[in-house]
Amino acid sequence: MVEEFDTAKPIYMQIMEMINKKIARNEWKAGEKLPSVREMAVKKGVNPNTIQRTYSELERMGIVETRRGQGTFVTENEEAIGRLREKLKQDIVDDFIRNMAELGFTLDDMIAALKNYKGDKERGEQ
Repeated sequence: MVEEFDTAKPIYMQIMEMINKKIARNEWKAGEKLPSVREMAVKKGVNPNTIQRTYSELERMGIVETRRGQGTFVTENEEAIGRLREKLKQDIVDDFIRNMAELGFTLDDMIAALKNYKGDKERGEQ
């Protein structure tokens, strides 16, 4: 299945985000082999060079490791995976705060909304 990509952002970055989220959710575990460049390119409906760029950037970040003749693997460095999870969490929090502030909400409003959300979840409400 070919994916739809946001035209406002480079495709390789969107694929990086998808891979990072899978690693952060532990769908792809430390030491697990990623699909080959060709396989991933076919799956995503993109040029293999795009996937190569994605994997190279992830390797530069320390998220994946390329083993000559074997492929690309999720790093076994749990500290690097922990940093990735923290960065993703902080990015989401930053986006939330920025979006709420753009709507005119104060930090107290945001905290109250989060407390209400948590209370609704605990009561089984959506």
